[in-house]
Amino acid sequence: MKITRRDFAMGAAASSFAGLAAPAIAQADYPNQAVRCICMFPPGAGADVIVRFYANKLSKLTGKTFIVENRAGAFGNIATEYVARAKPDGYTIYIAPTSSVLAAAPHLFKKLNFDPLNDFEHITTLFKISFMLVVAANSPFKTVADLTAHLKKEGDKANYGSIANTGLVASELYKSEFGLKTVEVKYKDPGAMANDLLSGQTAFVHIDPITFASHLKEGRMRALCMASAERIKALPNIPSAREAGINSSDLTAWWSLHSPKGTPGPIVDKLETWMNEVVKDPETATFLAATGSDPFPGDRKTVRSLLESDLKAWEGYVNLAKIEKL
Repeated sequence: MKITRRDFAMGAAASSFAGLAAPAIAQADYPNQAVRCICMFPPGAGADVIVRFYANKLSKLTGKTFIVENRAGAFGNIATEYVARAKPDGYTIYIAPTSSVLAAAPHLFKKLNFDPLNDFEHITTLFKISFMLVVAANSPFKTVADLTAHLKKEGDKANYGSIANTGLVASELYKSEFGLKTVEVKYKDPGAMANDLLSGQTAFVHIDPITFASHLKEGRMRALCMASAERIKALPNIPSAREAGINSSDLTAWWSLHSPKGTPGPIVDKLETWMNEVVKDPETATFLAATGSDPFPGDRKTVRSLLESDLKAWEGYVNLAKIEKL
């Protein structure tokens, strides 16, 4: 069979079109396999429950499979780097406390293997949450003033626990406010931190409301104040940091959704639309209220703007608290 130049040209054009059409068809059909929702916390941790809630809601909304994959450690840097290096095809997404991970990391670590601003598609905001200063309920500390007096007396013989960037900075801001010498003890496991707090080995921790929710609800722990300058709607009975005399503390963590840089626009659009439907769902508001959090719908512009702002803010927090980079 003789192939003319015209036949060859038409065949080449068809092949070229097919090559272009295949990705478009794949994007239109997205997702046609399980989407992995990367979680920076270990299985069973309070924040892990949050990631699983959103993954489950996405599954129900889309009729597709969204599974949680835990990659804990290094204050979230392990999970963050993993997502930054993942294939940008929409099948690896990151549900994370952006303000305390992406925004804080450059100011807390000497070396990072990811660029917080430019290695990701920042898709949409999810909710806001503030950390709280917590002590054991069987301790004599009923107020921040009580705790402060004790810590001043103990000097560097007393310690506090930290497991997240926001908790670390909130604790150091508290120390800075009152000239305390309390020593930080780092934890990888929130369970171990809870045990040490309850046994009296640790004087206090700054923690999100969900991680120790059962301890607080059952009266084993007591929240003395929030780390935010204003009271939180979901927790109206807990004093703000400012009310407790910690005037330099105004930390409100916010979570958002991300994917690797280069994820196709149509896929990012789908994820943004789906997640905002989840965020605005009344069931989500009820779930968040139980965790001491407030819904925070948004979009790509919102996330990037907040991240840029918090990158600058965290530099100030770290300098004020005189935290040395790890």
